Amino acid sequence: MALLRIPLAFAMGIVGVVGMGLTRGWLPAFASTAQVVQETGFAYTLSVIPLFILMGNFVARAGLAHELFAAAYAFIGHLRGGLAHATVLACAGFGAICGSSIATAATMSKVAYPSMKKLGYSDSLSTGVMAAGGTLGIMIPPSTIMVIYGIVTETNIGKLFAAGVIPGLLIATALMLCIVIMTSRDPQHAPPGEKTSWPDRWKALRGIWGVIVLVMVVLGGIYGGVFTATEGAGIGASGAFLFALARNRLSWRVLFQVLVESARTTAMLFTLLIAATILPIL
Repeated sequence: MALLRIPLAFAMGIVGVVGMGLTRGWLPAFASTAQVVQETGFAYTLSVIPLFILMGNFVARAGLAHELFAAAYAFIGHLRGGLAHATVLACAGFGAICGSSIATAATMSKVAYPSMKKLGYSDSLSTGVMAAGGTLGIMIPPSTIMVIYGIVTETNIGKLFAAGVIPGLLIATALMLCIVIMTSRDPQHAPPGEKTSWPDRWKALRGIWGVIVLVMVVLGGIYGGVFTATEGAGIGASGAFLFALARNRLSWRVLFQVLVESARTTAMLFTLLIAATILPIL
């Protein structure tokens, strides 16, 4: 079914339900499926997923993704491939407050690709950097995938978050090393940019204080045992909402769009989780 391009959630769910129906009877199969859906939908621990997604969407609407990219570019943009390096660093920073690779890749493609295209970066390097850098969203905590994995395997989510920091930084370093190798072998991939003065660099850093505060409060509180992952996600979502509100980036229309986007992403992840729970029952 996966080879037929059927979405994985539906492929797993159909196999699980049909398998239970053929082996145990259709009534028990539908009863078990309904129970899984009900338990998943009302699980308190799973509320961390929509909250982290909501936090990332509020941060994106507040314009912090642009400021993360601008701050990274201010320091290393003058190097050959500097925009690509800045994209990787911005993906890592955005992933630390988003938790979703889809949101990270989608946001950074809107932020970084026009700049790389304008400076003459090759499409192969530009698109590759955004696609690979987006994966940092599920590696660097907080990560919605780590939350799902922790719940399914009954692993401490705080420990999973702590375990993802070093691998995430190593992956970001490896991606930047790949950029260096590509631009060294073929300088046409990425021309060097203009060097930014130190006053402008410090000015760019002042624009990302909101990201730093959110990351320190949410992850610091979880690691320090001040609050649970679910409580941390709620605090992070509330902080991101207030930050976007303070910057006059939220209207009723934008708020509705943020809620709809968060609901769509949450529905996709919950569908995968429900299907992944139904399949092992078989």
